[in-house]
Amino acid sequence: MKQFAIITVIGKDKTGVIARVTNFLFEQKANIEALEEQVTRGQFSMTLQASWRKDSWKPEAIREGLDRLAAELAMEIRLKAIDPQRPQRGAIFVTKESHCLEGLATGFKSGDLKADPVVVLSNRRDLEPLARSYHLPFVCIESPDRAEAEKLALAELEMLEVDFVVLARYMRILSPNFVWRYKNKIINIHPSLLPSFPGAQAYRQAYERGVKIIGVTAHFVTMHLDEGPIIAQDSYKVTPNMTLKEIIAAGQRLETKVLVDAVRLYLSKRLDVYWGIVKQI
Repeated sequence: MKQFAIITVIGKDKTGVIARVTNFLFEQKANIEALEEQVTRGQFSMTLQASWRKDSWKPEAIREGLDRLAAELAMEIRLKAIDPQRPQRGAIFVTKESHCLEGLATGFKSGDLKADPVVVLSNRRDLEPLARSYHLPFVCIESPDRAEAEKLALAELEMLEVDFVVLARYMRILSPNFVWRYKNKIINIHPSLLPSFPGAQAYRQAYERGVKIIGVTAHFVTMHLDEGPIIAQDSYKVTPNMTLKEIIAAGQRLETKVLVDAVRLYLSKRLDVYWGIVKQI
């Protein structure tokens, strides 16, 4: 059996970061399984998956070495050990719409979604009673300052050892600083067949344009709003004289189904993101 771990590196871009990190891991007898890096507006981020033979896995020494390297590079470097036998731990982010939270909570409770939902996190208290009714811990972070709110949210997720995040109609945009830490591990539901009608008023835009088919899209979150790799989509026909209210109600029912389907696919560990496209493996 191998021991797996994820290493994330975030900070100002500089020469030699990848070499420094991979050389250190080589000295620690690690095998690099996968590596993704990117630079955006001078900010460097890297996600690296490594493995060790059980007799070579020395977590304290590896953490201490990565901490020293982080100080030398003036970057944030984190190590997260992965236990393949442990169920995935998920966080659900919500604002005030309840339909997706209810669908997810039902799926987790029934065992359809095979993971442990460890927190419902929100910027409002509207859905606290619903979360509590499913015996889910609820955390409200109401700070209007996005950087402060994200800092508190990240601390909560780290403390709870969260593996993935589901945005169940969470109406705040996540910064690159947040997204980099959970690359291809944040799932969002959007009320349109992306790339059509991005943004917050998708149903209204579709209604005003008179489209005959409306859909929803579950996708991984990236730094580019509503442009992440698509996991699942579905649609329904708009019947004559259908009101905007009826369109929204039909869309919300479909949002719940598609988001649950996307989380189920993610948990099956049969998804791979290659050049921005999600493939089932």
